[in-house]
Amino acid sequence: MDVRMPGMDGLTTAGRLLRAAGAPKVVMLTTFDLDEYVHEALRLGAVGFLLKDTPPRELIAAVRTVAAGNAMLSPAVLKRLIGSFVHKAPSRAEAARERLAALTAREDDVIRALARGLSNAEIGRELKLSEPTVKAHVSRLLAKLGLAYRVQAAILVHNADLS
Repeated sequence: MDVRMPGMDGLTTAGRLLRAAGAPKVVMLTTFDLDEYVHEALRLGAVGFLLKDTPPRELIAAVRTVAAGNAMLSPAVLKRLIGSFVHKAPSRAEAARERLAALTAREDDVIRALARGLSNAEIGRELKLSEPTVKAHVSRLLAKLGLAYRVQAAILVHNADLS
């Protein structure tokens, strides 16, 4: 199915087809090599996205691949899709560090000690804070990070590779 067709565009048509019971497998075949079309086609459930400059032999192979239950993307589309995923998706460590960046310096000290398994009393002795102050810091940093338990905070620090 082409992305742009007279009457109803290919993405809308694909979406309608793919919502129906017993939907066929849809492969987009188009000259319009835009990421937004690729993303939308895949989101709708298309199992392939090929460009019209694909050689006939490769088109036949793609149809057989899709008929066998696999997906097929044009090499140029696949390369861009992988590139955008790699560049846009932060690693688990980066995502964890971004979340922890919201903490104050003192909260950072507390969460690192917490991640080492120290109790509130031990954190207080190490950081020269009263136990109620440590409790307050722990409560505040958990709320700031949207966490319910100390263990979740420790896991976040470990994911950030900071422990």
